[in-house]
Amino acid sequence: MLDRATALRSLAADRFDVVVVGGGITGAGVALDAASRGYSVALVEKADYASGTSSRSSKLVHGGLRYLQNFDLGLVREALVERQLMVALAPHLVTPLPLVIAAFDGKAPDRVMGAGLNLYDVMTFERRPGRLARRLGRPGRGGEALQAPSSWSPDRHRSISGEEVVDHVPALGPREPTGGYLFYDCQTDDSRLVLTVLGEAERYGAVCANRVEVLELVEEGGRAVGVRCRDTVGGDAFDVLADNVVNATGVWADRLRPEELHDEAEVPRISPSRGTHVTFRHEDIPLVSGAIVPVGDGRFLFALPWLGRTLIGTTDVDYEGELDHIAPSEDDIEYILEATNAFFGTDLGAGDLTGAYAGVRPLISTGDPRKSVDISRKAELYETSSGMVTITGGKLTTWRRMAKMTVDRLVERDALDAPCRTHEIPLGQVVDPAELPRVEGVPEESYAALAARYGHTAHEVLAVAAERGELAQPIVGGLPDLLAEAVHAARAEQAGSLGDVLLRRTRLALLAAREVDAAGAAAERVARAVAVELGWDDARIAAELRAWADEAALEGVGLQPTP
Repeated sequence: MLDRATALRSLAADRFDVVVVGGGITGAGVALDAASRGYSVALVEKADYASGTSSRSSKLVHGGLRYLQNFDLGLVREALVERQLMVALAPHLVTPLPLVIAAFDGKAPDRVMGAGLNLYDVMTFERRPGRLARRLGRPGRGGEALQAPSSWSPDRHRSISGEEVVDHVPALGPREPTGGYLFYDCQTDDSRLVLTVLGEAERYGAVCANRVEVLELVEEGGRAVGVRCRDTVGGDAFDVLADNVVNATGVWADRLRPEELHDEAEVPRISPSRGTHVTFRHEDIPLVSGAIVPVGDGRFLFALPWLGRTLIGTTDVDYEGELDHIAPSEDDIEYILEATNAFFGTDLGAGDLTGAYAGVRPLISTGDPRKSVDISRKAELYETSSGMVTITGGKLTTWRRMAKMTVDRLVERDALDAPCRTHEIPLGQVVDPAELPRVEGVPEESYAALAARYGHTAHEVLAVAAERGELAQPIVGGLPDLLAEAVHAARAEQAGSLGDVLLRRTRLALLAAREVDAAGAAAERVARAVAVELGWDDARIAAELRAWADEAALEGVGLQPTP
């Protein structure tokens, strides 16, 4: 990415076709889509990239079995199409994941769930060539043929024996399952997906800067012509001028609006829902594949192998409170622990957690209390009389479709012939871990992790590791994340704090919370490594460690849940 100082100079000096507010997956997607169609694009994010909902998901790129329960077939179908496409465009980041639904005590697998999986299969598989391509984007006006992705074609779900259930989910061995279903979805590292999409947007000319807070719209004659910003690091205020303003701020979407709003329907009303996840050591709940964990209230959780840990979630609780830092609640963690212990036959407690995190979904409310269900999980597009376009709702899987909806509207307004191209733009460049150069001191298992996280950019991270012996070492013993990744994050990804590195560039705060506590050696090693890049002296290092302690407490990283 551009270094932040260069990006700030460009934002203040240039005029753009589009300014995108929000650096989560939706904003990153809009920036990529618009830039790849020829627009000049600016993107600003008030905190760090992916610091909101986009780093706090279940890490799944999936159709959404939950939505089948509500017969939201359109949403499921759209997500399944996007899932196929993401595996084709980013095979190092979005990978197939088998999942198991287990049965016990001589019972057959649940027939209702089986019927749902049949429907899942029907909506996944295309019967006529070309249908998927047409769904991905309109046919090219120049007569070009769009090809459906073919890099991954999941098997249909099937019934499996109890022995095969245990092969996929060893943690269920003591419960002696009698059978189950096996089906497929996909998994990702959500914050790394955001950074990859942003990198592609910059490759097409977008200018992006984090820690730039939007204070208000800049309006001329009742039209939005940019945003007034404040650099939260340096304190300077400046305007980013653009012909179009896109609000892609997710759960904050209803807070940016014109000075005079002629109709409340022009902006969304957000009703946030909190989702909490926890992680355990693989040894405590060993998984090869994912598992569906039923809960007594009729809901279910996902138990997933992720980055060497076992990830379990999510909850779905109405949330009221500040949005900048969301900590897991004590009730949410207890809810997950109770379901986990009941399903796996374990006796795990809060002391066994290796991490916990929570985020809020940007659910859209109609505001009509007479409706029994007035919360939408679909993406919605709003346009104010000032011309500002707001995109919110949706889910991680459908980010590309949300971006397409948004930029299609801009293209329509501008009467341009500029079709969407994101269905054919690779996201990063895949690299074979075996072909990466070996650097003395780098553990062998780190090469596969680097290839999965960075693709071809892993070469750059390894070049950093070769600069000094200490940078080739893992940050936390037993996990593959290298100290070189912290330096690379500060040098090439606009990381400016320990939270940026430990929460989002690596995921160590979610996987090894106690090991990266601000009082420990790991956090100080990271601080001293990035200090060389960011010009921190000893006093600044101490201040950054205190800031990380504060942030970790607000995020619940220290495994101290809120009441």
